[in-house]
Amino acid sequence: MKLGLHLSIGDSLDKVIDRATAKDCNTLQMFSRNPRAWITRGLDISRIEQFKVKLRASRISPVFVHAPYLLNLGSPKKDVHHKSVESLKAELRRAGELDIGFVVTHLGSHLGHGKMNGLRRVVKGVEESLSAVKNNVVLLLENNAGTKNSLGSSFEDLQYITSKIRDSSRIGICFDTCHAFVAGYDLVPASAVNQVLRRFDETVGLKTLKLVHLNDSKGSLGSRLDRHEHIGLGKIGEKGFRNILRSELRTRPLILETPIDIRRDDAANLRKVRELAIT
Repeated sequence: MKLGLHLSIGDSLDKVIDRATAKDCNTLQMFSRNPRAWITRGLDISRIEQFKVKLRASRISPVFVHAPYLLNLGSPKKDVHHKSVESLKAELRRAGELDIGFVVTHLGSHLGHGKMNGLRRVVKGVEESLSAVKNNVVLLLENNAGTKNSLGSSFEDLQYITSKIRDSSRIGICFDTCHAFVAGYDLVPASAVNQVLRRFDETVGLKTLKLVHLNDSKGSLGSRLDRHEHIGLGKIGEKGFRNILRSELRTRPLILETPIDIRRDDAANLRKVRELAIT
């Protein structure tokens, strides 16, 4: 399995490789900068080289950059949409500079102005970003939990966007298990997992699936509650993750975004995934 964590770049960008190695990850996800600010500085050339040297010397591949939380590509507010697009362009450039092949982004909210209007704005923003940044970085659209006015909780939303992007080689999907479950896609019985993946393949296409965010859920099926839980301790549970880890999803890189608290840390969640994958 390709199994890893979302890890901090605190202190220095290259330290994320050390953290991943120490936690026995062979893939990882990271922010390339502060995820809660619009403005960011360019990457220092020496830090870029330090990161690339460590990455090449490691067994970690692939690496994913997660775009900042502030992005709302579906926003009807012109200033927010513009800042979101400019921020996405910056993330695509930074990933290219770091020899990272993928950027993951949330799609945002239409803020009550209609789903189709929001989806069209997402397409416009993605097309503008990919056209402006001429590299080979692939943009991964993450499914969401179906919270009010949000975009991308259904496979049909994702299919609409991906089908409108001219360069299909630079667009893909990140499938979050918690988000899918609370949006109404059952991931507990083996038959349900297989049915969800058949539906995904018929709608979006499994060839577009490049990354899985492996998260349990505090919320129940269809609750639209976006709260991640430790693997096996949430509503998907150990049964669900055994079935997920026997499915097509196991063949993609698996990134955990699980909490750290008195019950479990990252290492314990990684151990649980490995245990469930063989039992």
